[in-house]
Amino acid sequence: MKIGNINLTGKVILAPMAGVCNSAFRVICKEMGCALVCAEMVSDKGMVYNSKKTKEMLYFEEIERPISQQIFGSDKETFVKAATMVYEIMHPDIIDINMGCPVPKVAIRSQSGAALLKNPQLIYDIVSSVVSSVPVPVTVKIRSGWDANSINAVEVAKICESAGASAITVHPRTRSQLYSGKADLDIIKQVKENLSIPVIGNGDIVDIESAKHMLEYTKCDAIMIGRGVLGNPWLIKEIDTYLKTGKIIPKPTYKERINMCYHHLNYLLKFKCERVAILEMRSHIAWYIKGLPYHKEVQNQVFKAKNKEEITQILDNYQKRLYNE
Repeated sequence: MKIGNINLTGKVILAPMAGVCNSAFRVICKEMGCALVCAEMVSDKGMVYNSKKTKEMLYFEEIERPISQQIFGSDKETFVKAATMVYEIMHPDIIDINMGCPVPKVAIRSQSGAALLKNPQLIYDIVSSVVSSVPVPVTVKIRSGWDANSINAVEVAKICESAGASAITVHPRTRSQLYSGKADLDIIKQVKENLSIPVIGNGDIVDIESAKHMLEYTKCDAIMIGRGVLGNPWLIKEIDTYLKTGKIIPKPTYKERINMCYHHLNYLLKFKCERVAILEMRSHIAWYIKGLPYHKEVQNQVFKAKNKEEITQILDNYQKRLYNE
């Protein structure tokens, strides 16, 4: 599969989950065979106003390539400036425009993300302007529509294609649904039937079966996984291996899941201070050990840990407890 001039070696793509998809998690997903990693969204205004925090979010390792950097905003001129700055700073392989984020802070307060679905002319203006301003493929991530009375994914996708977008990702829920209900695969199917550029399906992919069903039913070109990989990046390897070989690989062992906690923390400490890295790892460890014996007890201990030494001690003791029984 190609997005513009970028060759992808598989069909599994990591979604740009806010607060999760920083460099550490993306590297782990790349190690699992992810064809394309998408960095968490940055604000167009944050870029233009030279926000230190926003620019720090652009950190990545070369091993992550191909990498897509997502931007959100609502103003054409600011979007263009931000896209140009992102390209000059990190030279991503792809720039993605967020037209799907449903959270109130983005979609209502700043009229960005999914709010753009209500303004077809602005969609065309933003996409065409960004396409003209950067020398890399531009993609767009959308939802079904704003609400049940305004399902317009096909219309929006066609506008994006005509504006020069190189691929479209569709999360088939409306903004008003947030993440409730079921992903409507018919929406992805309809978009695919109406476009000539690649269509990426997103939503409710939690195992091989759901990935296979989305690909076969909608005929989409690739799948994008978000919440399904929280605490389970091995899902990428499982699906990628199955799609390429038809083989089903074993689930990760207890030891592999706990070892991933150490691995993830060490990656985080490469570009974040210890305090911030520990705060982030609390949630990741809870996800990694979910369902394991004594996971609630260990989770409570982890959420009180203040440094790497304490986290390491908790995990060391946990491993001994699991394997001495």
